[in-house]
Amino acid sequence: MYIRSYLFVPGDDQRKLDRSTESPAHALIYDLEDAVGPDRKAAARATVRDHIEACGPGGHFRVVRINGFGTGLAPTDVAAVMQAKPDAILLPKCNGQEDVDRLSDMLDVMEEREGIEYGRTCILALITETADHVLRSSASRILHPRLKALTWGSEDLSADIGAVAKTAPDGTLDDTFRYARVVCLLRATASGVIPLDTVYPDFRDLAGFEAECVTAKRMGFRAKCAIHPDQVEIINRVFEPSAAELEWARKVVAAFAAGKRGVAQMDGKMLDRPHLRLAKQLLGL
Repeated sequence: MYIRSYLFVPGDDQRKLDRSTESPAHALIYDLEDAVGPDRKAAARATVRDHIEACGPGGHFRVVRINGFGTGLAPTDVAAVMQAKPDAILLPKCNGQEDVDRLSDMLDVMEEREGIEYGRTCILALITETADHVLRSSASRILHPRLKALTWGSEDLSADIGAVAKTAPDGTLDDTFRYARVVCLLRATASGVIPLDTVYPDFRDLAGFEAECVTAKRMGFRAKCAIHPDQVEIINRVFEPSAAELEWARKVVAAFAAGKRGVAQMDGKMLDRPHLRLAKQLLGL
C-alpha cells in the first residue's frame, strides 16, 4: 500500500496510543520529541516500545520520532524502541547527510542486536527546522538506501528566525515558510524519496486543512502528516488518485511497455520518462 497519511500520536499517552490502532491512517508516528515533556521521556520510550510489540506485525506502518542528536537523547531513544522492531525512525532537526549516515550506523548496530533483517528499518528526516537546515538542504543532496521520505516543519523554524507568525491574515504561508516547503519538495524529489507535507496545526479548521491538502497534492507532495484523527480521512481522500488519474497512469505505463523506448506516444502527445515516473507514482509502483 502506498502510504499517504501519517498520524502523530504522543508517545506517553496510552489512551491515544490505544485509539490510534483503529485509525484509517496508513502510518502512525509515535512522538518521543515535542509531544513529550523532559520528565516523561524515559516513560514514553517504554510505552511506545511496549505498544508496538503488543500490536505485532502488519497493520499500520509504524514510525518513531526520536529526539534530535543535539539533545543527547537520540541513542537511548533508538536503543529502546528498536527492541519493538518499528518500520521507521523519524529524525527531527536533521542537519543533512551526516545526520542520516549517523542514524543509519546506529540502526546497523541495533538491527544486528535485535535480530532484524539488515536495512529493514527506514529513515524519515525532518530537514527545515532551522535557517541553517533550510539552506543546507537547498544546496546538497541527502542520499541513503534507508531514506524513505523527507518532510519539513515550521514551528521550530519560526522560533529560530524570530517570526511572530507563519501566515498572512488570509492564511497563506509567508515567503520564508513557503520557501522551506518548496525546498523540502525539491530536495526529496532530487533525492528520489517521498516528499511528505507537514502538519496543519489548527485541527478544528477542517475546511482550511482540506484546502492545504489540495495545494500540497497539486505542488507534488505525495503524502501528508496529521496531528488529529479527524484530519486523516481528508488526507486519504485528497491524496488518493482519482479514477481519471489512474486511467491516465495505466495508459502511460502501457504505452512505454509497448514501445520499449525512452519516449512514447499517447492520444496524439509525446511522452518521456518523467511522465512514466509520475504514472508509476500514481499507481504506487
